Amino acid sequence: MGTNAGTRRKRFTGRAAAAGLLLAAAALVPAGAGTSAAVASTGFGPHAGRFQDSNWGGYVATGSFSTISGSWTEPHVTCNSSNDLFAPWVGLDGYGSQTVEQTGVQTDCSSGSPVLSAWYEMYPAAPVYWNDPVSEGDSITASVVSNGGGSYTLTLTDNTKGWTEHVDQNLGAENVSAEAVIESPTQSYPSFSQLDFSGVTVDGQSFDATNPQSFTSGGYSPGPLSGGSFSMTPGGGLARTPHAPAKRPSVIRY
Repeated sequence: MGTNAGTRRKRFTGRAAAAGLLLAAAALVPAGAGTSAAVASTGFGPHAGRFQDSNWGGYVATGSFSTISGSWTEPHVTCNSSNDLFAPWVGLDGYGSQTVEQTGVQTDCSSGSPVLSAWYEMYPAAPVYWNDPVSEGDSITASVVSNGGGSYTLTLTDNTKGWTEHVDQNLGAENVSAEAVIESPTQSYPSFSQLDFSGVTVDGQSFDATNPQSFTSGGYSPGPLSGGSFSMTPGGGLARTPHAPAKRPSVIRY
């Protein structure tokens, strides 16, 4: 678990920096809600433009939003290095703001093989990891809901394994964007042939109705958005690692 180039840079910088802080502050995590990743501490965060292309890859809508939900299928990945790390996720904020409310599944190659972990993050707090099993090929559904007054509910379901996690959190956020994206806090993606997002909705409407912007990250580009569905595939933009990968942070943040 941005804004335009400038804001995106702040956000991803935030994330990237957060990647240096590992999904920031675990202090906001309620006891029993999950475990803060001690081993894989790196983080996902706002859009920061850390990559020459983007630190987020997918679609981002700007405006006043209160809910986003969507599904994706975890792809089969090949680790190219122990620095490879990425996650598909859905969330609110982060494009034009310095907060992000997000949940998804991280794939970490630090052990030499892909290890998948379910997580949520209330950036700038650190990510929190759930202990439920996730495998390549699993169908995942995620949602982030703003209940008003700074209250949020984040839900993640593995439709294949049959488990669901949800958590209620509070954050003084702005709800200025909604996104369904992939991100690598280390600027180093593993290889995969295709990652499919489907049924993405924002405030009860198909994602298409929000006229979202498309972004390429690490050489992975989104295909056409239709009915809230799109695929991330390699071959667009720059090579997977546009510059030397960032040093793996002690605390990972998205």
